[in-house]
Amino acid sequence: MSDARPVAVGAAPSWSPEQLSTLFEAIEIEVSAPRRDGGHGRWTPIWVVVAEADVFVRTWHRRETGWYGGAVRSGVARLRVGHATVDVMVAAVGNTDAAIVDAAYRRKYGDLAARSMVTAEAAASTLRLTPTG
Repeated sequence: MSDARPVAVGAAPSWSPEQLSTLFEAIEIEVSAPRRDGGHGRWTPIWVVVAEADVFVRTWHRRETGWYGGAVRSGVARLRVGHATVDVMVAAVGNTDAAIVDAAYRRKYGDLAARSMVTAEAAASTLRLTPTG
């Protein structure tokens, strides 16, 4: 997933088609967010969905600690898929595009498995991830 594509000055980095495909196919990825002491937290397995050209994650239990709290607080995180890692910017988007993200969770994980990830509480925790470069 390390992609060294040049980015136009002033343009926000975006996911490559290969990265989107990898994330679309991955059942789980791992996330690590900065801790308050400046180090990175432990790797935590999470579900990820791709909707259009955006990458989203949610937590079923929103809190200010752990990977979710660290990612929201700092606005950054690190993802690991297999042996590849990518640093990302984190934007808390909440219920924005909730129907699209809910549908992506249901398509990928099935209605029963995705049940806890498509609640109003989970939707409110939605984060959009964008590669840092």
